Amino acid sequence: MHPMLNIAVKAARKAGGVILRASRDVDLLKVESKRQNDFVTEVDRAAEAAVIGVLREAYPNHSILGEESGLARGSQAEFQWIIDPLDGTTNFIHGVPQYCVSIGLLHKGVPTQAVIYDPNRNELFTATRGAGAFANDRRMRVSRRERITESLIGTGFPYSKVDSLERYIEMFRKVTLNCAGIRRPGAAALDLAYVAAGRFDGFWEMGLSPWDMAAGILLVTEAGGLVGNFTGEPGYMESGEIIAGNPRVFAQLVQIISSV
Repeated sequence: MHPMLNIAVKAARKAGGVILRASRDVDLLKVESKRQNDFVTEVDRAAEAAVIGVLREAYPNHSILGEESGLARGSQAEFQWIIDPLDGTTNFIHGVPQYCVSIGLLHKGVPTQAVIYDPNRNELFTATRGAGAFANDRRMRVSRRERITESLIGTGFPYSKVDSLERYIEMFRKVTLNCAGIRRPGAAALDLAYVAAGRFDGFWEMGLSPWDMAAGILLVTEAGGLVGNFTGEPGYMESGEIIAGNPRVFAQLVQIISSV
């Protein structure tokens, strides 16, 4: 395992421990609302502090972007860690066991290391650029399904920008009419890991932030999949609009979604 990936795994497992301990007393948690339908708990902050502590000790000069803490620049700013300490906070608050820790490393803007950790199932998804993607040390490949009509597609509803809802619902309608099923589990990073693992054949969402995508996109591409914006091109990190899937299903999803 690449030394930088090793550190990221250590950080993710530490955050996972914080989250699991807190999940036993989830009704005692203090919950704040950042904006409509966007919640943060003391667990998000504690998990992020755990991740940053491990990264800072190993790489004191790297830059870090955390969902809760914002951007901390280091003198080696060409290395940027992007952290979502608890993706799926709303699930967590309600005791729904579908959430994860996501840690991605960009080197000069290019994703090079990725870790997504699901503490409930003890599933660790990892990737290093050029070295493949793994689920608990087993090589991951995207699914082989060729037709979207036979495919299971993951998605997420736009919840903070409610004005996008009409457009999204039209996409939802079109994809529903063309696929075998749609799932909306509620943690985008984990959804991308599921595309990499071949559990979902494709995925799309709008209104995402860099920390939702930074690790997942590398998992998907290293597992042989494709990632793009709603017209299938780069620029998804900036727009927050993403389509991911195995190459065949990706192309068919782009066709459907770009037509809305």
